[in-house]
Amino acid sequence: MERSRPLPSRRWLLKGAALAAVPYALLPAPQADAQAQAVDYPSAEWQPASTSNYTASNRPTAYPVDYVIIHVTQETYADTLSIFQNPKKKVSAHYLVRSADGHVAQCVREANVAWHAGNWDYNTRSIGIEHEGWVDQPAYFTDALYEQSAKLTAALCTKYGLPKDRAHIIGHYEVPGTDHTDPGPNWDWTRYIRMVNFA
Repeated sequence: MERSRPLPSRRWLLKGAALAAVPYALLPAPQADAQAQAVDYPSAEWQPASTSNYTASNRPTAYPVDYVIIHVTQETYADTLSIFQNPKKKVSAHYLVRSADGHVAQCVREANVAWHAGNWDYNTRSIGIEHEGWVDQPAYFTDALYEQSAKLTAALCTKYGLPKDRAHIIGHYEVPGTDHTDPGPNWDWTRYIRMVNFA
């Protein structure tokens, strides 16, 4: 006949339950939607640049945001994302707008300093928006690209208290010391600023 073993005490059971729960208590709480929390602009898709291609910061506390800088990629949308994700390239922008449909990708958090202007002072004080296309091919500047970019720029100006004018929304070519010409002569500034103001 088998000898019966004594039942464990209530205290022993509670200790065991507490120890079993410890690893779970130390884990961070799961996030319902990490994608949505990763972007600063709700309509954007998170496509992170390599951490080697921007400077972590705490803007606007560390640096004020004074400008939105408009760029043209001189690359396709997909190739631009690949460049931003390549740690050897040392370049990034906060946002990228696709030509065909105006889809917006966010590549660097607004709090961080993207490396887009070629001028450290302007990098620290601006949000960079790249637009898929080439400066000499105006067909890339579609209605959808203008519309979605203008909405993004309007939201940024509102968020950071910037006037929606050409003194605060500038082209890459206007950054001191740059050798870039983007967004180029085919970019319709009059139309764009009007759209930003009516977005």
